[in-house]
Amino acid sequence: MSFSKYLRTIFIITIILIISVVSSCKKFVDIPSPPNKLLASDVFSNDASATGLVTGIYTRMMISTGFASGSYESVTQLSGLSADEFINLFTNSDNIQFANNSLTATNGALNTLWSEIYTYIYTTNVILEGLQQKNGVSSPVSQQLNGEAKFIRAFCYFYLTNLFGDVPLHVTSDYQVNAIATRTPSTQVYQQIVSDLKDAQNLLGNDYSYSKGERIRPNKWVATALLSRVYLYTQQWDSAEAEATTVINNSSLYSLNSLDSVFLKNSNEAIWQLLPVSPGLNTNEGNLFILTSAPTLVSLSTFIMSEFEPGDNRLINWVGTYSDGINTWYFPYKYKVQASSTLTEYSMVIRLAELYLIAAESEANGAGNGILSAINNLNIIRNRAGLNPYSGPTNQDSVLNAIYHERQVELFSEWGHRWLDLNRTGRSNAILGSEKIPWVATDTLYPIPFSEIQNNSKITQNTGY
Repeated sequence: MSFSKYLRTIFIITIILIISVVSSCKKFVDIPSPPNKLLASDVFSNDASATGLVTGIYTRMMISTGFASGSYESVTQLSGLSADEFINLFTNSDNIQFANNSLTATNGALNTLWSEIYTYIYTTNVILEGLQQKNGVSSPVSQQLNGEAKFIRAFCYFYLTNLFGDVPLHVTSDYQVNAIATRTPSTQVYQQIVSDLKDAQNLLGNDYSYSKGERIRPNKWVATALLSRVYLYTQQWDSAEAEATTVINNSSLYSLNSLDSVFLKNSNEAIWQLLPVSPGLNTNEGNLFILTSAPTLVSLSTFIMSEFEPGDNRLINWVGTYSDGINTWYFPYKYKVQASSTLTEYSMVIRLAELYLIAAESEANGAGNGILSAINNLNIIRNRAGLNPYSGPTNQDSVLNAIYHERQVELFSEWGHRWLDLNRTGRSNAILGSEKIPWVATDTLYPIPFSEIQNNSKITQNTGY
């Protein structure tokens, strides 16, 4: 299949699949959902169908095995294997390659990850272009949907450029343009991400009224939280601290929960969650990670288990144990429900604890009130975990290492934070080089899928593959 026909097919499948899925998900759209088969122009004829196209992206994130949800081909699973969080017990060669950092460009899970993210990007471009045309979408709804689409595109490109480096930057649905797009330097990709997130901040509302009070659709604060992370990754310390503090100070919406209630649906700590849609299940993370028999996919590694300090209540509340009488395995137990038709947990995407740690790291690098403020924000997270305040040296390197450590034990098994943290802070070679053999420096970036290079000769491969 030619690349142009491929993109056309993706568009048609995306429109039909998303709308048909959303038609069964009354939580997102209370007014009647549109018919399953619509021409692209019909999608933007009214508020309901246009909203269904946007919220259908979140639905697909929960039902697809790739990228977003905590399933076996998600960022959480695959990047956890690439880092030092998970022991791989799956015999599938794709997972073995991720665990051994021996990826090939023909890896099936890698291809799914890439294509799934670009499907979301393509859909957001269709949405943004459709909303610009004369249509039947009301002004308030159009503004909200524009903001959500720009946020989703920024969110997708954040993961693409951190996993693959320079990537094709698609800001149009024109398949003729996209089919010959070259890899855009990550610095320019980040510029687009920041632009989209700033637009989203201005377009999105201050609350969750568009999702009936549930934290399952992005608002201004979701965009602000991701913008804070982007500034952290690009070492814009003052901006990262400012954006993080803005969210932290919004105490009417956000506050830290007790450890046993962080991952409940609509918890005060949740900034953005995904609504479960599969019958009989809560989150994909709970279904994947919770062990009731000997594991066949993953378990927590000895590396992460050794990082918890004595008295850390996260070890008690967020790590589960299964033993068959001979062997003992540990698993992420942040989500307590493996399967149930009663929804008590939603899949967490962005939460408040990360913002405290972003503020702390930025302050340790000179932003805000500096080291003492960084230690204060660090201690807020340590206190929630039942740990004593940080009492180590107050020089920059020591405080930064304490913050990196806290990120490791706070954000484990969530959205690849560990893998991305090691790479962005330049610690991958030192840490993974001693934990994983063989390891080479070029392992920090995933290879571009071979099928993409076949389809577009202008796309080059990452070094080392």
